Amino acid sequence: MKINIVAVGKLKENFLTGGATEYLKRLRPFVKIEVVEIPECKTVDEEAKKILTRVPADSKLFVLDVFGEEMTSENFAKKIADMTLDGVSNFTFAIGGAFGLGEDLRKAADFKLSLSKMTFTHQMTRVILLEQIYRAFKINRGEPYHW
Repeated sequence: MKINIVAVGKLKENFLTGGATEYLKRLRPFVKIEVVEIPECKTVDEEAKKILTRVPADSKLFVLDVFGEEMTSENFAKKIADMTLDGVSNFTFAIGGAFGLGEDLRKAADFKLSLSKMTFTHQMTRVILLEQIYRAFKINRGEPYHW
């Protein structure tokens, strides 16, 4: 299985880079994972085009979207497991920049995911997403993660 995270901008704060590095390390025994950073552009449409060029043709595209579906961690884990059972082995998660997502990116999405009704910075979203992906793998393996 392969997971791609395509995100606008770089992580700037040490606590965010530390969190992302930790979850990437935890995920490596379970999955091949790559993070691609797209430079911030003048418009969300430009960012969308750049993101879409980094989505492999055989990948299911999850877009992190304020208007997306909210899920529990267990339901997110089940969605990943169900798609894997259906033969999906490549997932891409797209995180837009500070001004949101271009419409082309929303239209291309196989699934629109909202992490919360609360607003997070796009940088914080990356760390939260990595943690939730890691949690999904632990749940799907039947390993303890909820204490």
